[in-house]
Amino acid sequence: MLTPDQLCAEGLPKVKKVAVAYSGGLDSALALKLLPEFYGAEEVIAVTVNVGLTDAELEEARTKAELCGVEWVLLEGTEEFARDWLPKAIMANSSYEGYPVATSMTRQLIARRVAEYAVQRGCDALCEGSTGKGNDQYRMKNVFSMFAPDLQVILPVRDFNFTRQQEKELSAYYGIPHKVGIGDDLTMWCRSIGSGEVDNLQMRIKPEDFIWYRYPQDAPDEPRRIEIEFERGLPVRCDDKTNLIDIINYLNVVGGENAIGYIDMFEDGMIALKSREVYEAPAAHIILTLHRDLEQLCLTKEQVQFKPQVERLWAYMVYHGGWWHPVKVDCDAFIASSQWAVNGRYVVELYKGNLMILERESSTGLFAPEIRSLAKSGFDQQDSGPATKIHSLQYKILARRGLPYL
Repeated sequence: MLTPDQLCAEGLPKVKKVAVAYSGGLDSALALKLLPEFYGAEEVIAVTVNVGLTDAELEEARTKAELCGVEWVLLEGTEEFARDWLPKAIMANSSYEGYPVATSMTRQLIARRVAEYAVQRGCDALCEGSTGKGNDQYRMKNVFSMFAPDLQVILPVRDFNFTRQQEKELSAYYGIPHKVGIGDDLTMWCRSIGSGEVDNLQMRIKPEDFIWYRYPQDAPDEPRRIEIEFERGLPVRCDDKTNLIDIINYLNVVGGENAIGYIDMFEDGMIALKSREVYEAPAAHIILTLHRDLEQLCLTKEQVQFKPQVERLWAYMVYHGGWWHPVKVDCDAFIASSQWAVNGRYVVELYKGNLMILERESSTGLFAPEIRSLAKSGFDQQDSGPATKIHSLQYKILARRGLPYL
């Protein structure tokens, strides 16, 4: 078993007052003990930014900080996340290779709040629990560099090159309890399950490891019908819920119990190493599926063709820790300008992993059956003849030159 006397402090920075981006999980809780012992910290402040933690997780974080003898500070970020971050993600149809970039956002929100608090408290250092193999070390460092550029940044897990097992052994030595089983990262938009730990391609996540999602065989045998209304690209009502936080929390429960929102994928991380990632995101799946469909109805052909290019850049920048990068802000501006006409109402059925649209309507949609329908006489079909003749001229010229690939 690994013990502290086997660790070497040579080459580690020395600090005095440290603010820790602290969730109460294995990595950040262990840092509370390592900072005084190996980095010379005289004062450690455990700063938890709540962006969707459960009451039990918050109490666990408080208890562990108290056990380690450090000050615990709770900063609320849920309202900010729902007000300033999630609307941008919804309007951008947020997807990085199929992942709805949830933790990618919350890590940056947390980093900014912790950095600002550290500066306010006169800290000379920041600490966070990222590993040297993952993505969060880059996201947090980017944001720390913007909002606390003069503070030292410490990552004990990376400094000591710990494995997960070694962290558990050290936590046991210090008497810090840790969660048994697979780890997770919870936000209201998406929950990551065992990030970086699901290294067996044949491994199936156990039903009890989900908090919302049920496998289809465990879902109800009758479909669940819900109604959702969008205004300017955002959901403003779902059944009797009218607040975005309430809508998302409601759809996580309703969608999850009907086998909606399971993601099992290979993800290209920031250092271009692939990892198998498993997520549950019922609300994100439902909202983004309907938002994309509504855009197909309400945006022009050119907007429908061009906007996904901007969305891919938006997701790439957010995933790579660039929430405040100028080009991501520019993407926000274009995306927001496209949403004024994205208004509509949906009735959908959820059934064992399937989402079926039963009704859709929009006062700003561009569907015009009185013109397009073959059953209507909205315009004279003969008017298309000259247009097709002009459009086909380029093909006559190509034929004259010859087509060697045919």
